[in-house]
Amino acid sequence: MCKWYFTLHLQEPLTPTQADTLDGLDRFNDGRIGLVEVPGVSAKFTCVFEAESLAGAIAEALDFFEDFPGVLIRSVELDWIELAENGMSTPSVVPAPPPLPA
Repeated sequence: MCKWYFTLHLQEPLTPTQADTLDGLDRFNDGRIGLVEVPGVSAKFTCVFEAESLAGAIAEALDFFEDFPGVLIRSVELDWIELAENGMSTPSVVPAPPPLPA
Protein backbone atom coordinates (compact mmCIF):
# COMPACT_ATOMS: atom_id res chain seq x y z
CA MET A 1 0.00 0.00 0.00
CA CYS A 2 1.18 3.50 -0.85
CA LYS A 3 0.07 6.79 0.60
CA TRP A 4 -1.22 8.96 -2.25
CA TYR A 5 -1.41 12.77 -2.01
CA PHE A 6 -3.62 14.62 -4.47
CA THR A 7 -6.10 17.48 -4.80
CA LEU A 8 -9.66 17.34 -6.14
CA HIS A 9 -10.67 20.66 -7.71
CA LEU A 10 -14.39 21.47 -7.71
CA GLN A 11 -16.24 22.84 -10.73
CA GLU A 12 -17.86 25.60 -8.63
CA PRO A 13 -17.51 27.00 -5.11
CA LEU A 14 -19.76 25.32 -2.56
CA THR A 15 -23.17 26.88 -2.01
CA PRO A 16 -24.24 27.62 1.58
CA THR A 17 -26.56 24.57 1.42
CA GLN A 18 -23.70 22.33 0.22
CA ALA A 19 -21.43 23.68 2.96
CA ASP A 20 -24.09 22.81 5.55
CA THR A 21 -24.42 19.32 4.04
CA LEU A 22 -20.65 18.86 4.20
CA ASP A 23 -20.64 19.69 7.90
CA GLY A 24 -22.97 16.74 8.52
CA LEU A 25 -21.10 14.15 6.44
CA ASP A 26 -18.96 11.96 8.72
CA ARG A 27 -16.99 10.58 5.76
CA PHE A 28 -15.35 13.98 5.33
CA ASN A 29 -14.18 14.11 8.95
CA ASP A 30 -11.75 11.19 9.13
CA GLY A 31 -8.62 13.18 8.20
CA ARG A 32 -8.13 11.74 4.70
CA ILE A 33 -9.89 14.53 2.82
CA GLY A 34 -10.08 18.21 3.73
CA LEU A 35 -11.80 21.23 2.24
CA VAL A 36 -9.70 24.24 1.23
CA GLU A 37 -11.61 27.40 0.39
CA VAL A 38 -10.07 30.60 -0.93
CA PRO A 39 -12.36 33.61 -1.55
CA GLY A 40 -13.00 34.12 -5.27
CA VAL A 41 -11.66 30.67 -6.21
CA SER A 42 -13.47 27.37 -6.60
CA ALA A 43 -13.02 25.14 -3.58
CA LYS A 44 -10.75 22.12 -3.55
CA PHE A 45 -10.20 19.09 -1.36
CA THR A 46 -6.74 17.96 -0.36
CA CYS A 47 -6.57 14.18 -0.08
CA VAL A 48 -4.28 11.59 1.47
CA PHE A 49 -5.43 8.01 0.82
CA GLU A 50 -3.69 4.67 1.19
CA ALA A 51 -4.25 2.30 -1.74
CA GLU A 52 -2.43 -0.12 -4.03
CA SER A 53 -2.63 2.36 -6.93
CA LEU A 54 -3.21 6.03 -7.59
CA ALA A 55 -6.37 5.12 -9.51
CA GLY A 56 -7.64 3.21 -6.47
CA ALA A 57 -6.95 6.13 -4.16
CA ILE A 58 -8.73 8.60 -6.45
CA ALA A 59 -11.70 6.24 -6.87
CA GLU A 60 -12.03 5.92 -3.09
CA ALA A 61 -11.95 9.70 -2.67
CA LEU A 62 -14.55 10.19 -5.41
CA ASP A 63 -16.83 7.71 -3.63
CA PHE A 64 -17.08 10.24 -0.80
CA PHE A 65 -19.03 12.54 -3.14
CA GLU A 66 -21.90 10.07 -3.67
CA ASP A 67 -23.55 11.59 -0.58
CA PHE A 68 -22.78 15.15 -1.68
CA PRO A 69 -25.36 16.04 -4.39
CA GLY A 70 -24.58 18.74 -6.92
CA VAL A 71 -20.85 18.90 -6.17
CA LEU A 72 -18.83 18.18 -9.31
CA ILE A 73 -15.10 17.48 -9.50
CA ARG A 74 -13.41 19.42 -12.33
CA SER A 75 -9.92 17.92 -12.10
CA VAL A 76 -7.45 15.88 -10.07
CA GLU A 77 -3.99 17.29 -9.38
CA LEU A 78 -1.04 15.32 -8.04
CA ASP A 79 0.71 17.16 -5.23
CA TRP A 80 4.47 17.71 -5.47
CA ILE A 81 4.87 15.39 -2.47
CA GLU A 82 3.36 12.59 -4.55
CA LEU A 83 6.12 12.59 -7.14
CA ALA A 84 8.84 12.37 -4.52
CA GLU A 85 7.14 9.96 -2.08
CA ASN A 86 6.15 7.33 -4.65
CA GLY A 87 9.17 7.55 -6.95
CA MET A 88 7.25 9.08 -9.84
CA SER A 89 9.88 11.69 -10.76
CA THR A 90 11.62 11.11 -14.07
CA PRO A 91 13.74 13.38 -16.28
CA SER A 92 10.54 14.42 -18.10
CA VAL A 93 8.43 14.88 -14.94
CA VAL A 94 9.88 17.50 -12.68
CA PRO A 95 8.07 18.06 -9.39
CA ALA A 96 6.79 21.57 -8.83
CA PRO A 97 8.29 23.41 -5.89
CA PRO A 98 6.24 23.44 -2.72
CA PRO A 99 3.72 26.29 -2.45
CA LEU A 100 4.92 29.45 -0.76
CA PRO A 101 3.68 29.98 2.80
CA ALA A 102 0.68 32.28 3.05
